[in-house]
Amino acid sequence: MSRIGNKPIPLPKGVTVALKDREISVKGPKGELKLTLVPEVEATVGETSIVIAPKVNGDRARAMWGMSRTLVNNLVTGVTRGFTENLEINGVGYRAAVQGKNLQLQLGFSHDVVYPIPPGIQIVCEKPTMIAISGSDKQLVGQVAAEVRGYRPPEPYKGKGVKYAGEYILRKEGKKK
Repeated sequence: MSRIGNKPIPLPKGVTVALKDREISVKGPKGELKLTLVPEVEATVGETSIVIAPKVNGDRARAMWGMSRTLVNNLVTGVTRGFTENLEINGVGYRAAVQGKNLQLQLGFSHDVVYPIPPGIQIVCEKPTMIAISGSDKQLVGQVAAEVRGYRPPEPYKGKGVKYAGEYILRKEGKKK
């Protein structure tokens, strides 16, 4: 029995949920998100909560039960609070700036890296070495953060590169004389 799937998803004020066939649509102050549920689970929308339950008793149904509950919970959280991922840039001359609908990164290459910001994502650079990526879709925020980090992942000798805020970089000793 899924411990996560058992918990009902509370609905805050200002959030409306529409359930049509297997598609859940959640509207809130930060926009609207949709999710198609797998056939093994079913959703029940109440006044103050959403309950996810398996349709049949099987291994796949139990596996999808907790995952589906978490995905629906992420929709509700996304349209109310949103998600934010912070990145740090370490290295001499490495910096970032938002110019229009593009994120311009100077990461030690011969040319600047220009990353087009996808719709539904806001990127803010408080400092030239700090990037804050925010949006209502958790998967999209994480994907954008991973793509930006992928241009120059942190290297293990000096720690130069783009890393998640709070990420620990395992350091190596380097050459010995």
